[in-house]
Amino acid sequence: MRADRLIAIVLTLQARGRCTAGELAEQLEISERTIRRDLDALCMAGVPLCSERGRGGGWTLLGRNRIDLTGLTAPEAQALFMAIGSGSAMTLGPGFSEGLAAARRKVLAALAEPLRTQVETAASALLVDSSPWGRSSSARTDIPVAEDHVEALRDAVLAGVQVVLSYEPPERPVEDRRVHPLGLVSKRGVWYLMATAPAGLRTYRLSRIRSVAITGEPAEQPPGFDLAATWAEVGKRISARAPADLMVEVAVEPDWLGRLRAMAGTWWPVEETGIADDGRTIVMIRFASVTIAAAELARVSDHAEVLSPETVRAEMAAMARRLLRRYGEHRQSL
Repeated sequence: MRADRLIAIVLTLQARGRCTAGELAEQLEISERTIRRDLDALCMAGVPLCSERGRGGGWTLLGRNRIDLTGLTAPEAQALFMAIGSGSAMTLGPGFSEGLAAARRKVLAALAEPLRTQVETAASALLVDSSPWGRSSSARTDIPVAEDHVEALRDAVLAGVQVVLSYEPPERPVEDRRVHPLGLVSKRGVWYLMATAPAGLRTYRLSRIRSVAITGEPAEQPPGFDLAATWAEVGKRISARAPADLMVEVAVEPDWLGRLRAMAGTWWPVEETGIADDGRTIVMIRFASVTIAAAELARVSDHAEVLSPETVRAEMAAMARRLLRRYGEHRQSL
């Protein structure tokens, strides 16, 4: 119990700056004599405390020192603040948001000054967004991303340096792009990089990045840039462009109709509309976007065929070509 009390004293001084022994005793609900013994013990242990007498006096941490009482490393602290950031609050709901915010403040107050600065910088450059793209989008669309790409881009964002991306846009060959990274966003399991390029602010999906080269050139950040606010505006534009009521016609093998309902029906309405000449069942499925429709239906592509619209068929064909380019050489060697 005494160890907890000593930690509470240091946290209180870090949060309030200056306290008298009486104020500490009242805060911790113990006697002033006990508080004075604890303060003496902290001084003997090497904690840089300073006592000033007279009006306006009290106990402070000498030189505004801050002591890391959490034992967290910088990567651990950054990961923790990502986990209890805006995405967690939105997922758990308003009943938990205040508790998460309070926990965040307490952990932040317990960190040493250099580590606290690193964590605050990371918190402003990394964002978790669990909200749906549109009113019909509630599915999680996890897309595999090379972990070293996430780590390299995170380091570049925090270091404030430019990077050269080897990037493969949809339906176009891989090309090199030199950008100024501004922040990383995880949107329902899909990672995006926000960066400025010669053409202005751009958003890059990490699953399309083939390599990352960090340069020593400093990155330029627009004045007053706010990752969360900028991402919110990007999300509005993307959602506005996406067809909120995209209907996809699919022919599915009868034995796989139940599997398709289990996969897509949880998130998207599935409606049977008829039987094809070859015996397959024709269904209509509502999706929020072409990309999401293609990603979901690719999981059952061996037993289901997209009949329309052509945009979804084209996206699935593009996905197949990307997979063939990546794994075709491996397949031929088998």
